[in-house]
Amino acid sequence: MDAVIVSTARTPLCKSWKGALNMTHGATMGGHALKAAVGRARLDPGEVEDVVMGCATPEGATGVNIARQIALRAGLPVAVSGMTVNRFCSSGLQTVALAAQRIMTGEAGILVAGGVESISCVQNESNKHMLEEEWLAKNKPEIYWPMLATAENVSRRYKIGREAQDRYGVRSQQRAAAARAAGKFNDEIVPISTRMRVVDKETGKESVKEVTAGQDEGIRPDTTYEGVSQIKPALDGGVIAAGNASQFSDGASAQVLMSDRVAASKGLKPMGVFRGFAVAGCEPDEMGIGPVFAVPKLLKQTGKRIEDIGLWELNEAFAVQVIYCRDKLGIPDDRLNVNGGSIAVGHPYGMTGSRLVGHALIEGRRLGVKYVVVTMCIGGGMGAAGMFEVV
Repeated sequence: MDAVIVSTARTPLCKSWKGALNMTHGATMGGHALKAAVGRARLDPGEVEDVVMGCATPEGATGVNIARQIALRAGLPVAVSGMTVNRFCSSGLQTVALAAQRIMTGEAGILVAGGVESISCVQNESNKHMLEEEWLAKNKPEIYWPMLATAENVSRRYKIGREAQDRYGVRSQQRAAAARAAGKFNDEIVPISTRMRVVDKETGKESVKEVTAGQDEGIRPDTTYEGVSQIKPALDGGVIAAGNASQFSDGASAQVLMSDRVAASKGLKPMGVFRGFAVAGCEPDEMGIGPVFAVPKLLKQTGKRIEDIGLWELNEAFAVQVIYCRDKLGIPDDRLNVNGGSIAVGHPYGMTGSRLVGHALIEGRRLGVKYVVVTMCIGGGMGAAGMFEVV
């Protein structure tokens, strides 16, 4: 029995703190995406058995088992349960894998998986009390390093300079801009009306206005290498800068999964079939290269080779780690992030893996490829990779 994805939906990705979703609760965002995904699958809400949502920072506006809140906010019956999953930036991909595996074992019939992140409402407000454990802080302090520090470390260790990173970042923006202009994100995005906090630049006065977000806010069609190369690095003497790193953003995504038998009985044409998932660990101080260890495990598990994969979505946490993973694994450049990635589109941590699954299946069908792979690097020194067959 195969597990298939029959629908996908997501909010636009909006700039954290300054964008349209900067005061939108996680349950609101997630409920919006989930409701749309269930509607696109032409399901009665009561047919869903469980909602599994990923979140990298499950507290505050994304806390209190946000998956359960999302299920209720989407209008699902109270009988539909919810589970929140945290594998940092791979949380959204992990939920899709978990849902598929449960379906394949016969445990569940119809599930919704996805991810949500409100960086605006949570990141700067998160609880830091007793953040570090004494033994780890002494013996493995890198486990607590910010991702920025790990990216700088990868740049130094593997001698990947600023220019290569900036040029990759520009390419991400150019590809994403071209994809948006061609309408290649339209089948994913469900516009959302909400309230946005606005701060007057001159007076500092705050106000709230009604807005409708319909497109990803971080894509800049006019991006050039000359402009990006002049951006000040985040750290003095460093190479990581706004033009070669993923953008802070808010958003939610959801997919509906069921068995191939259930899909056939309902006359639903699947978008894709789940074919495998693998995770692996690496040194925390170079967490960005985690896919280098997860992808070989996935390929061995599925009996596939690099050349069998028609489309790769390797999350662009930082240009430096994408460049290293691409070159180390031998991923063809013309099959990698063909419509740009998180450097341009944005990266709501726990949501991105789910977004990439939906996008890879839509783009994979458009390109006529058979297999797509989604990979994520993960804080703490891990990597994850999932394979899907396009149908």
